[in-house]
Amino acid sequence: MAYRNHGDEKVDIEAEPVQIPPLLDIPIEEKANVLPPPAPPPDGGLRAWLQVLGCYLVFFNVWGFTFAFGLFQNYYETNLLRNMNPSAISWVGTTGSYLLIVTGVISGPLFDLGFYRVMLFGGAAVSTFGCMMLSLSTKYYQILLSQGICMGLGCGVLYVPGLALVSRSFTTRRAVALGIVTCGAPIGGIIYTIVFNQLIDGIGFDWTVRVMGFIMFTSFSIAFPLLLWGAGNTGDIAAGTTRKIFDKNAFSDLGFWLYTWSNFFIFCGYLVPFFYIPSYAQLELGTSRSLALYSIVIASGSSVIGRMVAAFVAGRTGAMIPWITCVVVSAVMCLAWIGIHSVPAFLAFAALYGGFSGALIPLPPTIFPTVCPDPKVLGARLGMAQAIGAFASLIGSPIAGALVNSGGDSGTGQGYLGLQLFCGCMMLFGSVLLSALWFYLFRKRKTKILI
Repeated sequence: MAYRNHGDEKVDIEAEPVQIPPLLDIPIEEKANVLPPPAPPPDGGLRAWLQVLGCYLVFFNVWGFTFAFGLFQNYYETNLLRNMNPSAISWVGTTGSYLLIVTGVISGPLFDLGFYRVMLFGGAAVSTFGCMMLSLSTKYYQILLSQGICMGLGCGVLYVPGLALVSRSFTTRRAVALGIVTCGAPIGGIIYTIVFNQLIDGIGFDWTVRVMGFIMFTSFSIAFPLLLWGAGNTGDIAAGTTRKIFDKNAFSDLGFWLYTWSNFFIFCGYLVPFFYIPSYAQLELGTSRSLALYSIVIASGSSVIGRMVAAFVAGRTGAMIPWITCVVVSAVMCLAWIGIHSVPAFLAFAALYGGFSGALIPLPPTIFPTVCPDPKVLGARLGMAQAIGAFASLIGSPIAGALVNSGGDSGTGQGYLGLQLFCGCMMLFGSVLLSALWFYLFRKRKTKILI
């Protein structure tokens, strides 16, 4: 039997039950000591890494067709739409990439409101439907509607929500997770290019595109359970709040404009080589169609390496140094393209450009929280910046295509001189604005030199 002293008396503890006051009677200052500590933020786990794999498969399709559009540009120029100007043909690819990016301004808030499942199934269905309709297309307007508009809208509602879903499940490992997800884009470009090249001569354009559609449908079907099964981070309509889409105060922020316009000029030239290097190889260097298409595979494969290396360096030096470096080198490579007249040198160019330009997709979003330190309007301003950047992707390749001189002497590369100067100078000017942004953030925002 246990006792405790109470003055000069011994009191039986077992006979005196302890009365625990109800939680509601505890003063507010003491409740924090009674309630259990909040759960730590998620940072991985099996559920989260399965979603990374699922989003990887989504990006395999969402950006895979965009990176593989060079093979379609080449086929349309030399076969299906041979009487059309390269600039007009490139509008198909740029319309798709524009809608892919700009739709994120709407799909982001819808994700916050809990509509991810609807967008996932709807976007996958519309994208696959557009691919199947492309297999039936023989005229320009049909190709524009199916591959440009239909697939662009379908992929657009999947892009930003996929990034947001993975971001909800990671903290310290978020950069690695997003890096793996975005690598699905060039891998998709590689697979679709190889499939197209291996099948086009045997079964024709229509069935080749249908096979690509079946691959898209299958990969989406595998991604659905990985993304949704047992997932608790796909949004809640009841708990969601409408996100601000437009912030007029951004127009008076110099940092916002430097970030936006540097990206605008960079993306005016970024996709141009991916769209035109197959046509350049076949029409100017006289390579076979197979080798011309494999130049896309080389560029996309090196892009995977470039993204991972840039992410590794950015984790140690900050994102600004590798970002500016990759933009400058990519611009110089486009200008050096002018002096390339042999197949080995051209393939080396494709590999180097793909490697350095690969960093231009994952690095910009990592800087934006520094450009816009207010989390209340960060999403709105990022959406505004992406919308302007998407317009650059829309007009860049058609302008470059209009500068192609089809009457140039084959083997000299002079027919593509205007295109090469355009994409190189646009990206070089973008790097100048990017350097100004770095200086502005360091001097005006008092940030560290390694941002």
